[in-house]
Amino acid sequence: MPTLDWIGKDKVVNHHLDVPYRVLERQYSYDAEGMHTEDNGSDNMIIHGDNLSALKSLLPQYEGRIKCIYIDPPYNTGNEGWVYSDSVSDPRIVKWLGEVVGKEGEDLSRHDKWLCMMYPRLKLLQRLLSDDGVIFISIDNNEKFNMKLICDEIFGANRFVSDIAVINNLKGRSDDKYIATAHESLLIYRNSDYITRGVPVPDEYVTEYKLSDELGKYRLQGLRKRGAGARREDRPNMFYPFYYDAKNGYLSVTRESDDMIEILPHLSDGSDGRWRWGMDTAKERITELTVQKVKGRGEYDVFQKDYLPDDGSKRVKPKSFWSGTEFSAETGTLQVKSILGKDVFETPKPVGIVEYCIEQAMDKDSIILDSFAGSGTTAHAVLNMNKADGGNRKFILIEMMDYADSITAERVKRVIDGYGSGKQAVEGTGGDFSYYELGETLMEHGRLNEEVCADKIREYVYFTETKQRLAPVSIEEPYLLGVHINTAYYFYYERAQITILNREFLHTVKTDSEAYVMYADLCTLSDAELEKYHITFKKIPRDILKL
Repeated sequence: MPTLDWIGKDKVVNHHLDVPYRVLERQYSYDAEGMHTEDNGSDNMIIHGDNLSALKSLLPQYEGRIKCIYIDPPYNTGNEGWVYSDSVSDPRIVKWLGEVVGKEGEDLSRHDKWLCMMYPRLKLLQRLLSDDGVIFISIDNNEKFNMKLICDEIFGANRFVSDIAVINNLKGRSDDKYIATAHESLLIYRNSDYITRGVPVPDEYVTEYKLSDELGKYRLQGLRKRGAGARREDRPNMFYPFYYDAKNGYLSVTRESDDMIEILPHLSDGSDGRWRWGMDTAKERITELTVQKVKGRGEYDVFQKDYLPDDGSKRVKPKSFWSGTEFSAETGTLQVKSILGKDVFETPKPVGIVEYCIEQAMDKDSIILDSFAGSGTTAHAVLNMNKADGGNRKFILIEMMDYADSITAERVKRVIDGYGSGKQAVEGTGGDFSYYELGETLMEHGRLNEEVCADKIREYVYFTETKQRLAPVSIEEPYLLGVHINTAYYFYYERAQITILNREFLHTVKTDSEAYVMYADLCTLSDAELEKYHITFKKIPRDILKL
């Protein structure tokens, strides 16, 4: 598989492993009662801070749990005068490049810098994605082809789903030199078990359902397979005859009289093709089939009645281009202006594009992550959809810029409460979220940072051991972290005193397990005792001399 190389790649390929875990410190919560310091228990998060550190800090709770990721990273256009700097010249990124890439970074081109910035972030996003998850990436031609190559490398070329053309400016950009660009791209990559939910039938499809019977409106779709894999030898078990009584309009997969006409799936050149359904399916769904004589061929063919449900439940695959006012850049600008009362972003994403992604990728209880949150469009889309169908979708937004509270979170607050006035008033969606800042690192120079609360340390230790989420603390066994693959994990830690793994502590253990991993400051059990009870002792990495 072709791979992309650039100056500094060797420094960033595994850099995500060196990023320290940080504590996420809740600053406030927001809900129907407004803003308050008490934790409202919301699963919705807005995090202010470098998204590389924030993504790493999400791993203990969310690795492998995110069903949908949408990101709108910097397009690297070179423009730097915006509130949202669409380049990689932000001082924090420059500082980071100097620390990670080193002196070599002084020779990096604009594209090298962008690739160095994106690669470790995509590696962490890939770890957060669930097995049935999918990631959508908005991008334009400045870095689209570089993005495609590094995503092939990180997610796998076989996990590429599509390159969608999103028509965001139907007139085209007049300042383009040769071609008035009318679209940008949306790259889609899936994980192993992803299955699209499709989208509601678009309005232009509805006009195709011109026929009707007692079951409702329908359109006819040929049962004969078309396109690739349509030959008899491609699926031999799907080549079989139908039998049709033209006088009575009766269709069957078995010949019930000599007068019945045999119908086989013939290709346009007269060779044998195949049906889209196997014989068992055809038997079960025979009432959905009808027969018509095909003009020009002078023979009968079998068609499926594809019904359009009245309740709007029918779904179809989205096309490879998305066009409509809901996807236009102007719509996104007007949406933000109507909420915040001013232009605060040059080209904020419209809510419609994220809603269309969610339609395909998420059920009503899934989590969506946006690590380049910008104006908060992703949260707006989730809140809209939850209000519309009573869903419980959750969002996690990360924004590194200083406007994370004044713009990103402020927009979400106003969407929850409602905004505008008079005829332009928009009713609130309801909902809630908590706002976080990046806090202390969990480890410092190989030792626990004991300024961090014990719950966060426990969560971190259990995750590093098992890659699993920490369960609630047991009242009976407060030092038990959990049991994973027949091993019980104990973290015997007290901030203000030395802990000792000894016989007295063993008498407090109530969980029966095949093996044990036990953390403490010291251990007085003999090697023979550790072996007898299948215990692996691990010393808590802290300076006990201070105690």
